Amino acid sequence: MIASATSPAAAQAAGQWKGPEHIYSKICTYCHDSGIGPVIKGRQLPDVYVRTVVRHGRLAMPAFRPSDIDDKALEAAHDNAARNE
Repeated sequence: MIASATSPAAAQAAGQWKGPEHIYSKICTYCHDSGIGPVIKGRQLPDVYVRTVVRHGRLAMPAFRPSDIDDKALEAAHDNAARNE
């Protein structure tokens, strides 16, 4: 028997996200609202920068595959974070 670890993001793949706030709370909040990672809410970060960092990782941030968070959900979460502080 082979055990597999599934991230909360992977468990929500296939369009099961309940909206951008849900995506942010499940994927981003732990690090970006606790001081582990930089604050991203309210920042107008370029789309290409966010997509590149999310897909490839940067410093302590892990990479997230499209199977973890698809492009549409990533864009919605980014837009929502940019609008909120």
